[in-house]
Amino acid sequence: MGHYTYEILPDCFAHPLEGDGEPLIAVPERFGLIDESPDRWTRLRAKLAEMNSTTSADDGAAVYKLLFLIRHGQGFHNVAEAKYGTQAWDDYWSKLEGDGEIVWGPDPLLTPTGLDQAKEVRSVWERELAAGLGTPSKVYSSPFSRVLKTCFIAFDGLLEDDSKVLIVESVREENGVHTCDKRSARSFIHKEFPKYTIEDGFTEEDELWSPDVRETKAEVADRAGIVLDRIFDENPTDEAVLSVTAHNGFINGVLKKLGKAPYLLPTGGVLPLLLRATKASKD
Repeated sequence: MGHYTYEILPDCFAHPLEGDGEPLIAVPERFGLIDESPDRWTRLRAKLAEMNSTTSADDGAAVYKLLFLIRHGQGFHNVAEAKYGTQAWDDYWSKLEGDGEIVWGPDPLLTPTGLDQAKEVRSVWERELAAGLGTPSKVYSSPFSRVLKTCFIAFDGLLEDDSKVLIVESVREENGVHTCDKRSARSFIHKEFPKYTIEDGFTEEDELWSPDVRETKAEVADRAGIVLDRIFDENPTDEAVLSVTAHNGFINGVLKKLGKAPYLLPTGGVLPLLLRATKASKD
């Protein structure tokens, strides 16, 4: 696999990624694309194709991709954290599986609000199809139920082939301690989402989660960087529109790897990034 240096190309999306970014809305009109023309996505895809027309994955060559980062809709763990406050959640409640009223672990489901948030992602995507957006060549997804359900609602019936959804262990949330961040068994995931592809080597039980050790932000960023490299390695230059359906921690890991500050993407939020990747020399 390759190792790339990355740059977010400016002037395409109205996202405040400098400083402490805070979006005004989870799913902005046009997904935040500045261009308001009727053929806006056709124009952007043509620009991508032009930029990629003389490049390859060879050493030193730049490759360009439009990557949609989608956060899952509200889960029951999000409700519980709001109920108790982040400090009490991190210190105590997150280590339990529920409080007698809310069940949040392991692998919590979407709330009714979370289902509606996922439907909003789909609604905006469907509207933007008329402006040439198309659908992702491949969708990388966390293995957690809240993410897979968000992905299903957003893309079911839109993708040319549901097997293009690839379930990847490393797209998971910041891992450890919190019971909401322990996934279900592989057999359960396959039963619930049988058309999706599960990556090779995916274990039956969650062998990565620990009740005692939580990943650091730097560790999540390193993991996100490996996923970014994988995305650019696995997809040819003519497959330039891709999506990752994931979690707040993972998305901020991606941004940290890109040299950006944390971005307060709400549940059900969408953050598109136009990326330039340059492969490191083998020297």
